Amino acid sequence: MTDTAERVEAQTLQGVVIRFAGDSGDGMQLTGDRFTSASAIAGNDLVTLPDFPAEIRAPQGTIAGVSAFQIHISDHAIHTPGDEPDVLVAMNPAALKSELSRLKRGGTIILNSDAFDERNLTKCGYAADPREDGTLSGYIVHEVPMNKLTIDATSDLDVKKRDAERSKNFFALGLVTWMYSRPLQPTLDWIDQKFGKNPAVVASNKAAFHAGHAFGETAEMFGNQYEIHSAPQEAGTYTNVTGNIAMAWGMIASGQLAKLPIFLGSYPITPASDILHELSNHKNFGVRTFQAEDEIAGAGSALGAAFGGHLAYTTTSGPGVSLKGETISLAAAIELPLVIIDIQRGGPSTGLPTKTEASDLLLALYGRHGESPLPVVAAYSPSNCFHMAIEASRIALKYRTPVILLSDGYLANGAEPWKLPDVDTLPDISVEFTTQPNDTDASGNPVYHPYKRDDVTLARPWAVPGTAGLEHRVGGLEREAVTGNVNYTPENHGLMTDLRQAKLEGMAADFPDPMLNTAGEADILLIGWGSTHGSITAAVERLRDEGRKVDHVHLTHINPLPTKLREMVAGYEHVMVPELNKGQLIKVLRAEYLIDAKPIAKVTGLPFTGAEIVNAVYSEINGAN
Repeated sequence: MTDTAERVEAQTLQGVVIRFAGDSGDGMQLTGDRFTSASAIAGNDLVTLPDFPAEIRAPQGTIAGVSAFQIHISDHAIHTPGDEPDVLVAMNPAALKSELSRLKRGGTIILNSDAFDERNLTKCGYAADPREDGTLSGYIVHEVPMNKLTIDATSDLDVKKRDAERSKNFFALGLVTWMYSRPLQPTLDWIDQKFGKNPAVVASNKAAFHAGHAFGETAEMFGNQYEIHSAPQEAGTYTNVTGNIAMAWGMIASGQLAKLPIFLGSYPITPASDILHELSNHKNFGVRTFQAEDEIAGAGSALGAAFGGHLAYTTTSGPGVSLKGETISLAAAIELPLVIIDIQRGGPSTGLPTKTEASDLLLALYGRHGESPLPVVAAYSPSNCFHMAIEASRIALKYRTPVILLSDGYLANGAEPWKLPDVDTLPDISVEFTTQPNDTDASGNPVYHPYKRDDVTLARPWAVPGTAGLEHRVGGLEREAVTGNVNYTPENHGLMTDLRQAKLEGMAADFPDPMLNTAGEADILLIGWGSTHGSITAAVERLRDEGRKVDHVHLTHINPLPTKLREMVAGYEHVMVPELNKGQLIKVLRAEYLIDAKPIAKVTGLPFTGAEIVNAVYSEINGAN
C-alpha cells in the first residue's frame, strides 16, 4: 500500500460498464466472472453479458477467436449490461479490433502492450499499429506490459515461463480490482478453492493478481481510483446467479414442492448443458440425471420417467427441439406431465451456438405434427428462471400436459444478484396419484378409465404403472375419450382434438395477469417476452425521462395468452413488439387481437440495448407524424 499521505482519494461513480476481451485462451470469462463475484459481494447491482466466440477453437489471435465479458455495476437498480462500455480491457490486437467500436467515445482502453507485435497485428488484419496511426485518438489509453509484469511477479516461483504467462488474466483482474475498489479476498479465496490441488498454479495466479493490484496503485499513469457504493437492497440473503443455475435450482425446488423425484433426460447442447451439469451435483434431493446418446433418447427417457411417476424434464436448444418433436407430440397425445426447456440460440441449423436469439417461439407454438397444442411459458431474467421452472412444472402436473419453457443464451449465461426466496412463499404443486378405480363398467363393476377427465381442468388421472387394477394402455394411436382404447372413428378423433384444445384454453384463467409497467394515459405500448425485459425497462425509463408516456407489458405465459391481455393492448396509438427474431410474437398478437402492432427486430446474436429500443420508438413516432 502507498503511504496514506500520498494516496489519492477514490472518485465516486454511480456505475461503470467494463468489457474484458482477449483470445479464447486468455481466460476472459473467468476474469469477468471473478470481477462479477467481487462486485456482488461489494453489494452492487449488476448485469453481465458473456460473449463467447462462435468457434470452439478459432486460430489464436484472430477476430473469430475473441472472447469477451461485459459487466455493468452500479449503486442503483439497473436492467442491462450497458449500451456502451466505459472501459475496454484488450489482451491482444484482435480483441481491440473486434471490440473498439462498442466502446464509448472518450472511454478508457487498457492494452496488454506485450501482445502488440507485428505477427499479432497481421493476424487480425491491422495494416498498421493502431496505437500509432490515430485509431485510438479520442480515447484514454493505458498500455501495460502484462506478459512481462506477470513473468516478473512469478520469477521466484517454480513456474515455467509459458505457464506463468497464462496468469496474465489475473494481472488484468488485479489491476481493474484496484481501479474500482473491489475487495481482494474473495478472489484469493476462490483461487485457493479452484486450484488448491496444484500449489504452483495457486501461487502463480495469486502473484499475478497482487502484481496487477500493486501496479494500479503505484503506476503514475492511473490518476484515479474509483468507488461504486453498494446499491439499496431489501434485507435478506443474496447470491449471484446465472439463468441456467437458477433454472436447475428451480427444477430441484419443483421436485421438493411436488413431493416427487425429478428426472432429467438430456443430450449436451450449447447453451443448455450447464443445467445438466448443475443437476448432476444434487442427487441428495432425489435428482436423477441421464446423459442420453442423442436428443431423441433424452426426450424418450424423460417421457418414460413421467409415465413412471416422476417429475420429468428434458433440456435442449433449438435444434434439439426439432429432434424431440415426435416425442413431444406423443406426450401431448397421451397427456403426461413433461417439461421441455429450450435455451434458445441463434439459428437456423447449427447457426450461432454461443450467441443469443429468441427465434424458437413459433417452433414452440406449432412445431409438431397434427393438432397438439401445448402451453408455452418464458423466463425474463436470470433469477426469474428459478420461478418459471416452478411455474412450468405446476402447469405440467396440474393439467397433465407437456409444457415448453423458453429461455435463451443471454439469460442462461448472464448473471445478476438474487435475493433467495422464502421457501414458505413457494407454491404447493403436489399431486395425488390415482390408486383406486375411478369408474364402473356397464355391469357396475369398478374399473379404471385413464381418460376420464377432471371437470374443471380437463386433466386425466395419473396412475403409476404397476398399481394393481389400474393397468392401462398408452401409445401414439388415437384413443377413446374415456376408456383410452384405440379408436379411429372420425367422431372420436374430433372429440379428442377438441378436448385437448379446450384443456389448453382453460389454462388461461389460471395464469397470472401480464406484468404491466404503466405511466398512465400512455399512447405507446411496448409488448415484450423473454430476455427483452431488461432492455425494454431501461428504454421505458429513458423515454419517460424525456417526457414520453410509455407503457410496457411483459409476457411470461404465451400459450394460451393471458385472459386480461386483450383488454391491456386495446386503445394505444402505437403498439411495438421488441423481439430477438424477425417478428414471431407479433404474428400471434396480430392474429389474436387484430392490432396494428409494429416489430422491433434484432437478429445479430446479441441482446437489445436500451438505446436501440428508444431509437425504434422515436422512428415509429416520427414516421407516424
